Amino acid sequence: MHLYGRTTSINVQKVLWTLKELKLDYDRTDMGGAYGGLKSPEFVAMNPNQRVPALIDGDLILWESNAIVRYLCNAYGDGTFAGTTPAAMARADMWMEWFQNNCYAHFIALFYQTVRLPKSERNADQRDRSAAELTKSYTILNDHLKNHEFVAGDAISMGDFVVGSSLYRYFSMEFDRADMPALNQYYDRLGQRDAYRETVMTSFDSLRPKDDV
Repeated sequence: MHLYGRTTSINVQKVLWTLKELKLDYDRTDMGGAYGGLKSPEFVAMNPNQRVPALIDGDLILWESNAIVRYLCNAYGDGTFAGTTPAAMARADMWMEWFQNNCYAHFIALFYQTVRLPKSERNADQRDRSAAELTKSYTILNDHLKNHEFVAGDAISMGDFVVGSSLYRYFSMEFDRADMPALNQYYDRLGQRDAYRETVMTSFDSLRPKDDV
């Protein structure tokens, strides 16, 4: 098994977290960002979208991070993270789709406005709009977590690998966060997992502009 992608990509991190939880052996090649390589003929042949992550497992080539997480959990998890019934699978899958469709764009926009862009290029109005939209979505998550340990119930699942991979950066970015006790507790639960700390709670200082490090 071979994974292509840099460890500072949130989309790569969710796959790394999944691999670690499943205790799978794999090789990895840094790709994207400062490492480049996405436009090389070899990588384009693998992923014409020219984005990370990409995974090779035997004869199978996969891209799209959520698809990779689903595949790994279904292929190697014995139902532990994907669920053992259609209903359990659907609950985990629902939260994966929820994050991608409702949170991801606002999360990335906020990350750029608080971390990636030089301070001279940041836009406070855009930051506040992105933060407000993200707060709306995370309020839904917070309310859900008042009655559940994890997004799909009382056991961790592939849904958490997608949703939870955003929270280290969410709680590290400098902006006015709403008080969400259930979300805080959920993040604390994730932080107790070795796999989460080793793959998600890692420095992203290399993504900051040089004048902001």
